[in-house]
Amino acid sequence: MFSHITIGTAHVPRAARFYDEVLKPLGMQRRKTSKAGICYAPAEFGGVNEPFWVVRPLDNSAARAGNGVTVAFEAASRAAVDAFYNAAIASGGADEGAPGLRLHYHPDYYGAYARDLDGNKICAVCHRPAGAA
Repeated sequence: MFSHITIGTAHVPRAARFYDEVLKPLGMQRRKTSKAGICYAPAEFGGVNEPFWVVRPLDNSAARAGNGVTVAFEAASRAAVDAFYNAAIASGGADEGAPGLRLHYHPDYYGAYARDLDGNKICAVCHRPAGAA
């Protein structure tokens, strides 16, 4: 289990606008905002640390996307995956894989992939069968 995930950004306000829209379909909301970054958690999250952070690098170097790194968010439904992907593209993100089944993972893996405005690869995935509540 992890405590939190942090990715870098060159521009916190721009990242906030992007992630506010992209994470909304997944039931996540912004919990904190500062000059250094922003953090998100599910609306009902009761933990002491927010699980997803987007920050300016602490060493003041340029933010760079990690090669081979993908941050995947679990979605409650396939419709939420679709909404995540559509919000990412509408907010200026780049397509890395439209919504659909990825049978090479498992029969019910329905995911979508995008790059955020800093090049970080993000994904939403629903592991439930079609029509499952």
